[in-house]
Amino acid sequence: MTSTDKRRTPRMRVAVVGGGIGGLATAAFLHRAGIEATVYEQAPALTEVGAGLVVSPNAVRLLRGLGRLDHFRERAVPLEVGWEFRRWQDGRVLFSQNLGEECERRFGEQSYVAHRADLLAAVRAAVPERALLLGMRLAGLRRLDTGVELTFTDGTREVADVVVGADGVHTTVGRYVTETGSPRFSGMCAWRSLVPAGSAPEFACHPVQTLWLGPDRHLVHYPISGGAQINIVAFGPADDWTTESWSAEGRIEDLRAEFAGWSDELRALLAAAESTGRWALLDRDPLPRWTNGPVALLGDAAHPMFPFFAQGAAQAMEDAAVLAACLAGRPADPTAALRRYEDIRRPRATRVQQMSRSRAQSNHLPDGPAQQARDASFSNADPFAHNGWIYGHDAELSVREALAAG
Repeated sequence: MTSTDKRRTPRMRVAVVGGGIGGLATAAFLHRAGIEATVYEQAPALTEVGAGLVVSPNAVRLLRGLGRLDHFRERAVPLEVGWEFRRWQDGRVLFSQNLGEECERRFGEQSYVAHRADLLAAVRAAVPERALLLGMRLAGLRRLDTGVELTFTDGTREVADVVVGADGVHTTVGRYVTETGSPRFSGMCAWRSLVPAGSAPEFACHPVQTLWLGPDRHLVHYPISGGAQINIVAFGPADDWTTESWSAEGRIEDLRAEFAGWSDELRALLAAAESTGRWALLDRDPLPRWTNGPVALLGDAAHPMFPFFAQGAAQAMEDAAVLAACLAGRPADPTAALRRYEDIRRPRATRVQQMSRSRAQSNHLPDGPAQQARDASFSNADPFAHNGWIYGHDAELSVREALAAG
């Protein structure tokens, strides 16, 4: 958008509820488009909650578009190998895919692994300091002739032309968009641990995304924080665990017990972990709608997904880029702009959401014919071809083409 376009854009006030990656990315893309946006985050501070994540090419190109890729690269680890599947019992490599230059050649960007806080910091750097308000928990919304009134639990009231709910799977904004219902427990839980690289077995320090596959469980590890830490995330039966919070503490002895009998290499890595977080994985069917007048949802509020395709953050960033472009394209009619955003984004995000859900079954097959057939199929696998529609996607180009086509 040119400076002349920005001067002609009517003043629009956008309130973004939620200061995670999706919410901050929304504010960043809106401010880049010349639209005033304020993020309201309930936490009193943005802390290093969470652990590692994969930042795939479709998200990397959006960081480049925001001018924050160099910031992100300061701490991110470029992957040389991805999809390294190992057998649970003996650590035998079933399949691996060289990334590096080949990934960049195919998709225009590399794949990285990083601490969530490092991605959040890179996106936050594209948002003016004045546009982020902390300690603001939303109590409710009310439609007015002049816009939408937001009421916060401390009594503060604000009015905006557009409200964007980037407030996660337990979304408050979602109540004003559609009948979301309560998310349901999936029967699975996740553990996360960070191990100092100096304490980890040497094999775990390589710039490789490794997935150990076994009966009812799988475990992923890769280096983050410039290689200083090894991120471990493991998935298995939840049993009676129903706490759903990235800050919830688990017991390291329980994590180790889950993988007793697995490869000596893997157990050596877990032996180096001193603590672990644990939370239940929630599931929700795709929502029938993401928008209602001047109110819209994005990220986990619109399409919570299991992390088995490592696309939660990337899809939220795609949502943000498309929503901002739609509002910039139709500033005089934000309701129509938000409907266009939903039309563009919902089919793609729903497909990723559903694929992420189905991956749990194939990852957790018990030993036997089905597991053997899965492992044999890896010899003909081509993740680049299978997942090219995910990683090669350019959200900003797609929305420009959609808007140009009417």
